[in-house]
Amino acid sequence: MNWGKTIVIVLAVFILFISGMGLVFFLSPTDDYDHEYYEKGLTFNRDYDRELQVNKDHAKPVITYDAKNITITFTSPVTGKIKFMRPSDTGLDKYFNLNSGSDNKVEFPLTELPKGQWQIEMAWEANHKSYLNQQEVYIK
Repeated sequence: MNWGKTIVIVLAVFILFISGMGLVFFLSPTDDYDHEYYEKGLTFNRDYDRELQVNKDHAKPVITYDAKNITITFTSPVTGKIKFMRPSDTGLDKYFNLNSGSDNKVEFPLTELPKGQWQIEMAWEANHKSYLNQQEVYIK
């Protein structure tokens, strides 16, 4: 084999490699950016105050789970919203309403949440105060 054929083969392999990588990048899912970036910036102080209120009132909810349910226990009866966010796939994010009733507990079935890492964002009201808390859990 002479040098001319070797150079042509190397260039052909390189072109195939670059074309393959371009195809992989175009077919991969797009990185979702936060469409509400500016709106969240405007409400940052309000959210920060609600997070501080959790610490002031010692109102951090306790999250436990067993084979069937995930249970969130609050310090007093609450109403609000909860968001289960999957860092690896935003398509799996789930939203629920919170209403603990008199036992201060809210349960969610694990059948709706695949195993893995989840970020839980809870926004609730109790005793005429607003709270915001974020926690991470790993469901096995």
